[in-house]
Amino acid sequence: MANALRKPRLSPDEYLALERTAEVRHEYVDGEVFAMVGSSRRHGRIVMRLLTLLAPQADRRGCEITASDVKVHVEAANAYYYPDIVVACDPADDDPYVVRAPALIVEVLSDSTERTDRLERRAAYRTIPSLREYVLIAQDEPRVEIHRRTADGWEHEAVSDGSVTLTALDTAFAVDALYR
Repeated sequence: MANALRKPRLSPDEYLALERTAEVRHEYVDGEVFAMVGSSRRHGRIVMRLLTLLAPQADRRGCEITASDVKVHVEAANAYYYPDIVVACDPADDDPYVVRAPALIVEVLSDSTERTDRLERRAAYRTIPSLREYVLIAQDEPRVEIHRRTADGWEHEAVSDGSVTLTALDTAFAVDALYR
């Protein structure tokens, strides 16, 4: 009877093949596939504002910035996630659908994803050697959290007013710019 409840597990190649033609985006974690839910208008505005702020800096550094529709592969977790924003600066990281060497990943928090973003994704993303910063942005209050890789490990910074510095793009922006 327990076998009747078991979900079929997919290989990464099977997942990637299915995802190319899927009408709904799915994330993949160690053989299991999870449908992605839509986001709020507030969530979308914050993502668009941050894209507008970071795109010139990404271009200046020769990096590519994308939002929502490109997967990040986390080899150590056998996972593929769709972050809200990902910045890739390695020219060899050229798969059109998957980023394997992100420098910066941003998630805008929502009630349905906050726990996953703070725990599962944060732990998984930290295993990516190229990742310099993982940023969490609150929707309902001005709060930006930066998890930054340093020579001594990872440090955490929370900013509610003033400016946010992102070393991955050598730039800063005002917190207020995200919440207008």
